Amino acid sequence: MDVVSDAISAVRIGQPSSNRIRVSGSWCARLAPYDGAGFHVVLEGGCRLLREDGGDPLVLGAGDAVLLPHGTGHLLADADADGAAAERAVPFERWLDGSTPRPPRTGLGEVELLCGKYRLDRNRVHPLMAELPEVVHLPNRVGSHPELRSAIDLLGRELGEQRPGACIAVPSLLDLLLVYMIRSWMAEGATGAWPAVLGDPVTAAALRALHSDPAAPWTNDRLAGEVGVSRPTLARRFSALVGRPPMAYLTWWRLTFAATLLRDTQDPLATIARRVGYGTPYALSHAFNREFGTTPGRYRAEAAA
Repeated sequence: MDVVSDAISAVRIGQPSSNRIRVSGSWCARLAPYDGAGFHVVLEGGCRLLREDGGDPLVLGAGDAVLLPHGTGHLLADADADGAAAERAVPFERWLDGSTPRPPRTGLGEVELLCGKYRLDRNRVHPLMAELPEVVHLPNRVGSHPELRSAIDLLGRELGEQRPGACIAVPSLLDLLLVYMIRSWMAEGATGAWPAVLGDPVTAAALRALHSDPAAPWTNDRLAGEVGVSRPTLARRFSALVGRPPMAYLTWWRLTFAATLLRDTQDPLATIARRVGYGTPYALSHAFNREFGTTPGRYRAEAAA
């Protein structure tokens, strides 16, 4: 596994959900804060995203994608909406359940949206995910992010045509969309530590090694040899960029990976201990309790509740 895949897998739970919405005229919908990540893709037309915190409106056009990785509450409104739109906003969920009729389709200013959510477990957020901004806007520009554009096109077709196998294809494409949105954010020259971390050849190689085989008997010397630099060079560059020494990061990742396995599998604790590099279940339990303030058994039971 690579760092980005692991960072997503550590927090993502369950299946993503999505709805295709078509509306026109004057409209505004409120999306409440959500314990996960939200996204919108404009398939046709244009609209505005208004932040509840009073930030500048975001103008969205056809092909634009927006990721709200921290579940920030916001408004979606027609392209001519202003700050007063919030006064007429209706809850987005009431559009979906039919309790509030959508504005009649007039053919004027018609917009089609793909809106959805990813369920996330925020107890063990990887720092790469934590430093994503409140709103990631990925405008549709010619020649930019071709993989993201392809995923958006495929999603639009699957949702529009209801073809056989869509129940498998759509969740898989939504997962792919999340990966491509995060990749695109990093490729946009995003500010933050982790684009720089993964752009540094020494630190990136060290992280790939640790994530590929967290159970290996890693030491600073062994990791430096794997990367092909001296131990002081590795320690200096890794600590400066990641914010902690290599072995401290490895311990944190082993326990985070163990929590993911406890949540997502029925493997016995002894099996999980071996997979994450602990010699005995007792050793894992002790370290897990120190990191998360609970035992592996209680953590698994709470995750299943």
